Parts: sequence; C-alpha cells; structure tokens
Amino acid sequence: MESASSATERAAYVTADSATETGGADPSPGSPSADHRPGLDWRIRFLLLALVWGLSFLFVKISGEAFAPLQVALGRVAFGAVALLIVLVVKRDTLPRRPTLWLHLAAAGLLLNALPFTLFAYSEQRITSALAGICNATTPLFTLFVAMTALPSERPNRNRLAGMAIGFLGVLVVFGIWNGADVGDPLGAGLALAAALSMGAGWVYVRRFLTHSGHSSVSLSAAQLTAGAVELALVTPFLTSFPRAFPLAQSLSLLTLGAVGTGIAFLIQYGLVRDAGATVASMVTYLVPIISTIAGVIVLGETLNWHQPVGAVVILAGAALSQRRTSSK
Repeated sequence: MESASSATERAAYVTADSATETGGADPSPGSPSADHRPGLDWRIRFLLLALVWGLSFLFVKISGEAFAPLQVALGRVAFGAVALLIVLVVKRDTLPRRPTLWLHLAAAGLLLNALPFTLFAYSEQRITSALAGICNATTPLFTLFVAMTALPSERPNRNRLAGMAIGFLGVLVVFGIWNGADVGDPLGAGLALAAALSMGAGWVYVRRFLTHSGHSSVSLSAAQLTAGAVELALVTPFLTSFPRAFPLAQSLSLLTLGAVGTGIAFLIQYGLVRDAGATVASMVTYLVPIISTIAGVIVLGETLNWHQPVGAVVILAGAALSQRRTSSK
C-alpha cells in the first residue's frame, strides 16, 4: 500500500535518485554479495509484490469489520515488525543503537506507518477499498511535491511541474468535483489523500536523514516498524476499547496485512530493486490501484463511479510524467 503501498501501500528505504520518484527500496546499505542468485524470476516477484500491495486495501477493509481503525493500524505495524525482526535474526543482522538515529526512525515510523495506516483504516470505514487504493496512487506526486518544497537540491523542471499538475487534476476527476465531490464520502477520500501525503513526507524525511546511516535496509525497516508499533501501542489503549471477539476471517486478514502486506512485501521489494533496478521496481505503483479495484469489486462487491477509474488513469499518467528526466539539448 503502501506502496501501497502502499505506499504502502509499501517500509523500504529509498535511494537518493528514486526517493522522490517512486518510493523504491535502497539496496545499497546492505547489498548482498555479487554472486547472489535470486531463486524466483524477478518478473514473478514483480507481479507478486503488486498483488500483495493491491490486496492490502482489501485486507484493511475486512479487518475493519471487527477491529477499530487504530487497532488495525497497530496490528498491521506490529505483525510487520515481527516478520522483519525474524528475518533480522536469521540474517544475523542487528538493530541500530544510536539514540539520535532512533529518533529519526521514530519520525519515519510516524509518517510512513503509524499515521497513514491509521488514516487509511479510518477512510475505509467511509469509502470503498478500491477508492482508497486509487487515492494511494497519489503518493509519488505528494513525495515529489514535498521534496521540491523541502529539499534545496530538488528543483522543479517542466516534466515535474506538468506531471504534478496532471496528477492532481486526476484527483479532481476521481472526486467528480463537477458533481460536488461524488465519491460517496468526501471526508473518507480526504483521509486517504492525507495518508498519501503523510507517506510522501515520510519518504522525503527518510531520504534526508536515514538513507546514509550505514545500516542495512532490513535493519532500518525493522527498527522503523518497531518504533511505529510502539507509538501506536501507547495511544491505542486510551482511544479504543479492547476487542470483544477475534473473528477468524478478520483476524487472519489482519495477520496477513501485517506479516505479508507490510513485512514480507518489503523483502520482495528490496530484492526486486536489487535484481531489476529501482526504475523497474517503481512500476509496481501503476498496478496497485488496478489490483485494489479488481479485488474490491470482485470480493466485496464494491461499485465505482465511471470517473473514479478514469481519474486514476490521469493520476498515474501524471506520476509517470513527473518521473521522466528532462532531455538535455
């Protein structure tokens, strides 16, 4: 979902070149040896990652049937952290130790995990999972917008400005602005867009403070998810009541959302960037809203207004244009 997935939508650490473009993982801090041989073709892993992130919105919707939004977010981050901590032990890697680095990880955990996952969970109480997936597609646009605003090295060029303008025009199309925000619940869609904005700001923060920390991406991501889980664990008991029941379907959905959609998805993306490159891996972004829409319609019987998928296409076209390099003459 992350990237994304979400973007996750997606909890991977980005390279300096791809952070503002796609939210792809950074293979450089903990790259494996050159003789690494992937066990599964990268094309299969590419489709698998798109499937996992696309289905995350479905799992959020199902989990929300039994658990409060904050509980969905907490379970997602906690199960994801456990999955990555297990991988960390297997790899004989370690968590960071510097207190100042943990402060940055806590900020990243808030912007990339705790806050957006909570906002998505709240939004999907009001809108369809398909629409939430479409709103998540704006994450690359928000990332670029925040980067151009906050990072002096990120200068606007023709493609970036045009891409952002087209992408945010697509948001207006998704909202059906000519019909007075025809999205069922404007607040729900607004919460999903706020989640995408939070992740966009989070990726810029990661680029600024964490990409050159000297730790592996698995170590940093496990620490980030752990920090996010602690943040949510501190507030959730005061804002929600303990669940009265743990229905099997909803509980398994939450477990899958966290361990697979948030934890294992990172490992898939990390390997994909390593084996196929950040540019190829970033193209997963364009499949996620398609999968989330198909899953919502087929599994949950959700319906979309005609302008919502049309707006999604416009958003993705703007995101693609914003990532193109301006040709030099």
